[in-house]
Amino acid sequence: MPAIALPVAPYKRALAFHNLRTGDKLNIVYWADGKYLPEASREIARVMRDGRTDEVHSIDHRLVDLMARLRGTLRSTLPIQVVCGYRSPETNEMLHETTEGVASNSLHMVGEAVDLRVIDRPLHYVRRVAVSLKAGGVGYYPRSNFVHVDVGPVRQWS
Repeated sequence: MPAIALPVAPYKRALAFHNLRTGDKLNIVYWADGKYLPEASREIARVMRDGRTDEVHSIDHRLVDLMARLRGTLRSTLPIQVVCGYRSPETNEMLHETTEGVASNSLHMVGEAVDLRVIDRPLHYVRRVAVSLKAGGVGYYPRSNFVHVDVGPVRQWS
């Protein structure tokens, strides 16, 4: 299966992001010499945890690759801003009840979705590039100032 993330070096992939809810920041090589690095995967899961419950859940490697590929394709030098990474079932239920557009079976609950911003690129451009990658779902939320990307079926919505 071909790699979808842009490599830092021939045998490395890296990602930099900032979780806005928790304040945590991470700049990490997560793949090297043909494999995902377990410690990096644990650290990514910790930083992308549910900021309301502090619950940690593994993050799908395809999503991490997609985030890295999106950042690379955008040629951004700044960390991705994570609005929402993993969501516990309790947090998702609360948001589903109180917020428009939150799916009851959200891919956030299985570590396959992230709501993000790339602050050195316009939001509409982030959306357009995410759609062009054809790697999963892309939701556009300009009033809330984020783009949702996931590794589910290819689709888009606003």
